[in-house]
Amino acid sequence: MKSLRFAAIDIGSNAVRLLITSVSPGDPDERQHKLHKIRFPLRLGQESFVSGKISDDKVKQLVRLMIAFKQLMTAYDVNAYRACATAALRNAVNAHEIIAEIKNEAELDIEVIDGQEESFITYRSHFGENTEKEKNQVLVDVGGGSTEISLIVGGALIQSKSYDIGTIRLLTGMVKGTDWDQLHEDLKALRNTYPVPDLIASGGNIIKLNAMVPARKGHRLPLTSLETLYDTLRQQSTAELIERYALKPDRADVITHAAHIYIDVAKSLGVEHFLVPGKRLIDGIIQILWSNWKAENGK
Repeated sequence: MKSLRFAAIDIGSNAVRLLITSVSPGDPDERQHKLHKIRFPLRLGQESFVSGKISDDKVKQLVRLMIAFKQLMTAYDVNAYRACATAALRNAVNAHEIIAEIKNEAELDIEVIDGQEESFITYRSHFGENTEKEKNQVLVDVGGGSTEISLIVGGALIQSKSYDIGTIRLLTGMVKGTDWDQLHEDLKALRNTYPVPDLIASGGNIIKLNAMVPARKGHRLPLTSLETLYDTLRQQSTAELIERYALKPDRADVITHAAHIYIDVAKSLGVEHFLVPGKRLIDGIIQILWSNWKAENGK
């Protein structure tokens, strides 16, 4: 049987992503091959979190991007796709109109997923590869509009919660003190009930931060190393970060905020290391599409 092709679209608060992969049903290792990956810095959250609405200009950009994504998916002869929108559209009062316009112009169905579903999809991106059944684990995913905290016990997702704390919200001054208080209160309770040795960290910023740490040790990132890097980053301007680390502008102005959130979560849980497998929400979407295909075809 020829290989199958799946596509995942993540309409995030900072960037919009497309991932197209192939997998062969006859491959016993179920290896997935990335055929095409795009990241476009649309910054929907910068408007959504401040005004509660996404402007006509941004909507036009998003629609054009979705039309381009649809054409790529058609060119690659994709078997199935899933397109998910997260915090920026969750907060936008005109989300329904945007989804309808994308459906009409690009012929794509967009799901606006809540924090629970976002946590579950991110969990699926790591499940089976980085979960260890003999110990508790916590998965932290920091995005532009929200941070998801998920508890994994015995390899199974037990609970998850989403907080309105994200890099774009911090950049625009839209994180409330009560949200920090709730996060700290919940993490304290989690620490007392389910002590964890390390954190699984997900998201584009932690992947980049791990790559920026001197003398990095693969997927294992010590908290002390991230703290040292954070102290360096916070003393530099966005322009300096772009020049010194070759960061894209839309990464450079949020990466210090991301480091702050990851460090805060780790300290609150008393964790000394992060595991950074290099997975994102789009990887979880692909994993779910592949699992659904196997279930539907009795594989």
